[in-house]
Amino acid sequence: MDNSSEVIYLFMDGHVELHKYRYFYFISTLTVYLLIIFFNAVVIFVIYTNKCLHEPMYIFIAALLFNSLFGTSALYPKLLSDFLSERPVTSYSACLFQAFSIYTYGASEFTLLSAMAYDRYVSICKPLQYATLVKMSTVKKFLFFCWLFPACEIGILIILTYQLQLCKFNLDRIYCNDYSIAKLSCGDTSVTNVYGQFCVTLTVFPALIFIIYSYVRIFEICFKNSKEFRRKALQTCFPHLFIFISFSFNSCFEVINTRLEGNVPHIVSVMVSVENLVIPPLINPIMYGLKLQDIYSKIKKMMWKRKIHTSF
Repeated sequence: MDNSSEVIYLFMDGHVELHKYRYFYFISTLTVYLLIIFFNAVVIFVIYTNKCLHEPMYIFIAALLFNSLFGTSALYPKLLSDFLSERPVTSYSACLFQAFSIYTYGASEFTLLSAMAYDRYVSICKPLQYATLVKMSTVKKFLFFCWLFPACEIGILIILTYQLQLCKFNLDRIYCNDYSIAKLSCGDTSVTNVYGQFCVTLTVFPALIFIIYSYVRIFEICFKNSKEFRRKALQTCFPHLFIFISFSFNSCFEVINTRLEGNVPHIVSVMVSVENLVIPPLINPIMYGLKLQDIYSKIKKMMWKRKIHTSF
């Protein structure tokens, strides 16, 4: 069928086995989404309103949390709507846009985590050069790249997918991803699949290698310095390292789960497929809000002021 000649609709059959408990899933999903919005928004607001936190490390943190809001907003509103629908359906263009948004979120997460690793590396390993190497102009360039590069990279993938001719219209997922959409095509999908693998390789492996190198150097410096230096350095690095490891493992499981589609229990497949849009967006603001003393103290102060104001 010619994708450009008429509006094409896809049936989201991944919801079929969840239909019996759809109201439970709706309430659970809504609760998680509201928590994600609240936790991320609080930390972003604290960083934005406190000038003393307008430093590269905190700006990168705010960007990471903003990226979480972007990614979850691509999934949760549609997911909540589908839970209340008798037969979830989406237009082909909306499905491609959702895939573009979710993939861009994932790719941007890796590039932002790489930029944060560079910031920590320079701060700990080259402290005297930090002001020169990590200027605000440099931070802006990093952020521009962290969102523009993934958007362009994924945009090409979505254009390739859009050009495929579909002969099936039942998507066995609860949200759209490029690999599952390509499987609906009755034509040759080799170019799309090869480019998709290229995107994964180009996004993940350079970030993985750079972050591992950065932390090897950071740990070398830490173990050569005093116990107090190690404590402070690792305190600022632990949230970033934990989030990177968590996100990498979740991404790996999602890729494997997508390729094994139909060979694992449906509920397991659903849980794995949404894990990267549940766990990191919830954990990131908690980790940074509680582990980094500067942010935690500002949040505590803000809540205390609000408590006093409410009591009066």
